[in-house]
Amino acid sequence: MNNIFLITKREFLTQVKKKSFIILTLLAPILIIAFGALVGLMFKANESHNTIEVIDHSGLFQGQLKSNDKLTYIYVPTVTEKSKVDNLKRNKTIDGILILPKLSNQNFDHLEKGSRLVVNTKIGFDTKQRIISDIANVIKKEKMKELGIAESQLNNLDKGFELKTINVSENNKEDNDLTFGVKTGLSMILMYVTFMFIIIYGVRVMRSVLEEKNNRVVEIIISSVKPFDLMMGKILGVTMVALTQFIIWIAMSVVGALVLNTGFNTLQSNIPGGNEEMINKLDVTQVATQVSHSLLELNFPLIIFVFIVFFLLGYIFYSSIYAAIGSAVDNETETQQFTLFAILPLMLGMYGSFSLMNNPDGPLGFWLSIIPFTSPVAMIARIPFGVPVWQLVLSIVLLLGTTIFMIFLAGKIYRVGILMYGNKATLKELWKWVKG
Repeated sequence: MNNIFLITKREFLTQVKKKSFIILTLLAPILIIAFGALVGLMFKANESHNTIEVIDHSGLFQGQLKSNDKLTYIYVPTVTEKSKVDNLKRNKTIDGILILPKLSNQNFDHLEKGSRLVVNTKIGFDTKQRIISDIANVIKKEKMKELGIAESQLNNLDKGFELKTINVSENNKEDNDLTFGVKTGLSMILMYVTFMFIIIYGVRVMRSVLEEKNNRVVEIIISSVKPFDLMMGKILGVTMVALTQFIIWIAMSVVGALVLNTGFNTLQSNIPGGNEEMINKLDVTQVATQVSHSLLELNFPLIIFVFIVFFLLGYIFYSSIYAAIGSAVDNETETQQFTLFAILPLMLGMYGSFSLMNNPDGPLGFWLSIIPFTSPVAMIARIPFGVPVWQLVLSIVLLLGTTIFMIFLAGKIYRVGILMYGNKATLKELWKWVKG
């Protein structure tokens, strides 16, 4: 145990003292936010404003098509249709002409067939759909008038139905759409974080083993330390690195959220004119309060406990596999044929967990959260929705037992493979090392 501790300490200090670790730890959250902002700006930069002239022979749409920040309607006399269409190709001030035919005997089908949009540039799909929607809304209102239906009556007919759901198995708590959305969001975040950390830091263990193997440093270390102690020390060392980075990122996220929230409130109070209307329309405070209330109703001590247990066991489980792979090959190119066996179960668990949001207690959710290869991500995805205690205990016991067994197998492969050079490791060879 003393050797494992010393190796863990060495591996941890070696990693955290690197400039790349410090820079990545501090800059990664900022880079992620900046990347998201850049993507948003790219979408914003690609938005277009189109100007459409309207020639309305029916007289039905005059003044009914409303312009907005992305689309401007300009009504022109019907007698100018021919000249407008003929000169459209040379006209750079407008993007198209919407021609609406005469409406005879309220024949809207004839109106639809005779309507056309003539353009001199490529009109985006969103713009075209907006024009179609605007025309359809005007026709809808006209049909309502013809049938003698008031708009308020139609709105009353379209009014939805809210059904209150009371869960007796959770002390008669009310389940609503917002609570479900909060649980789903938390589930996806925890699941994705676990998946990414296992992949990133599992590969780091593999590369560390491979680097020491190629540098022949391991030959010196192995003379005074047992191979199993060396492997476990590396896994636990990188585990501590991962947890350190994770804790720093959580702290930065909390501080950032508090700063942004304060800044947003200050910004709201200093916006002149129209600010109250915007706030009332968005009702940001009410939404934030409801989200906070939904979060507080969750069993956070249990969620945190399950997250830590499955995160650590899942990481150690897959890191053992990665350590065995690193010891069995001579270069990173050869790792590709083996890492697939580690990545596929994780991907199966993650993508399979997306379907759990609709039915967390279904058979797929049960088996994905029980099978050790997928349970590190699937159980974390299920826990915000609530999991029976017996399933949770069974999953932990199976994952713990499988992790210990995997450490044993990886240790046998590591013991032989760490000193093997030049020979390509095949599945047959690995099986011999395990039996040996």
